Amino acid sequence: MENLNLYLGELVGTAFFMVLGLGVCANISLKKSGMYGSGGIVAACGWGLAMVSIAVIFGPLTGAHVNPAVTIGFWAVGRFPAHLVAGYIIAQLIGAFIGALIIWLLFKDHLDEEDNQNSKLGVFATIASNQNNWRNCLSETVATFSLLFILFALGHQIPANGMAMFFVFAAVAGGVMSFGGLTGYAINPARDFMPRLVHHIMPIKNKGHSRFEYAWVPIVGPIIGACLAALLYRALFVS
Repeated sequence: MENLNLYLGELVGTAFFMVLGLGVCANISLKKSGMYGSGGIVAACGWGLAMVSIAVIFGPLTGAHVNPAVTIGFWAVGRFPAHLVAGYIIAQLIGAFIGALIIWLLFKDHLDEEDNQNSKLGVFATIASNQNNWRNCLSETVATFSLLFILFALGHQIPANGMAMFFVFAAVAGGVMSFGGLTGYAINPARDFMPRLVHHIMPIKNKGHSRFEYAWVPIVGPIIGACLAALLYRALFVS
């Protein structure tokens, strides 16, 4: 199959990204974890370092999108071929599911012993601190817009001396610090929906609801944000 290595790389990269990122969420959220209560700075740095790791490993092969919003954004800005978009997104969805499944397996005992249902769900999916779906969607739109605009700039003029990875880390970690307290900073439809699905279908004691009524927010917001970032970037920088 043509481009199979690209799709497989994106699948594995997304699964790897989920294991690293959701692992941080599990460690700081579950009371039986030795890192319980580490806080937002650890979450920000953990997700940022996870993204840098994936970019270093899979960037030369696939571009390390690991995010449907990134794939759509780079297509919209004219830097990604249309015929690869669907395959990338399918690979990302499968990879996110596999990564979340691995986290469920690794932390199964911790999840079962946790008495806070929000903490259980928070390992897998994002939770708005003050749920107002339309305002939460706006937050995800702005957050994803910010990330994609930075990524477009990095792709346009790659910083010297390996500084690109620093800016990738700063974009993700800074985004978590800026927007994480509002919606959990999903910025990635695959990152939220597929782990939420794992929470829904896998056995976890007293897990509560998976809150699929909110699931559209981390899908629609990031896609809108990515497209708006592409439109503005093209208007400003692409002649």
